[in-house]
Amino acid sequence: MGYLHLTIAILAEVFATSLLKATEDFTKLWPSIAVVVGYGVAFYFLTLALRHIPIGIAYAIWAGAGIVLIAVIGAVVYKQVPDLPAVIGMGLIIVGIAVVHLFSKSGVH
Repeated sequence: MGYLHLTIAILAEVFATSLLKATEDFTKLWPSIAVVVGYGVAFYFLTLALRHIPIGIAYAIWAGAGIVLIAVIGAVVYKQVPDLPAVIGMGLIIVGIAVVHLFSKSGVH
C-alpha cells in the first residue's frame, strides 16, 4: 500500500503544481481552490505512504517523479520544451528512481 499511497500523493502534487499558473497569483478562485485541495490530498497520502516507506526513499521518488511529470506537462500544455541538457538530467532522475525502487533494501519496511 505504501507505493500506491505515494503514487496518489505524487499525482495530486503534480495536479496542484500544474494548476499554479492558472491561479494567476491566487486571484482566480476555482484554480486556487483546486491547488490547495490538490496539495492537501498530496500531503495526506504522503503521510500514509510514510507508514511503509522510509522518508528519504519516499521523498526521493516524490521529488524525482514530480520533476519529470511537471516537465512533461509544461512541454505539452505550456509549450515549455526542455533543452537537451534538461532532458538528459531528467533521464538521470528517472534512472535514479529506478535504482532506488529496484535495488534499495531500505525501500519498504
